[in-house]
Amino acid sequence: MVFPDIHPVAPIHLLIVSKKHIADFLELSDDKLLEKVKKTTQEMIRKFKLENKGYRLVVNGGGAQIIDHLHIHLMGEIGQKLKM
Repeated sequence: MVFPDIHPVAPIHLLIVSKKHIADFLELSDDKLLEKVKKTTQEMIRKFKLENKGYRLVVNGGGAQIIDHLHIHLMGEIGQKLKM
């Protein structure tokens, strides 16, 4: 699943979340799921045309995350508006 962060720190701030519950990155052992998350992340980078504009991917874990469900933050270009 992909949806906007409710507390964005950038104009484009998406959360990429698996439907399957995985509490922490260290628990991720499903290579098919990892590939799906990778492809989805790449699709969002391309959809928002961030390839040459700069983007950041962040994964929090080990107690640094607020939500105990593995997710990737995709944060992109300053000044571009979110259009889903």
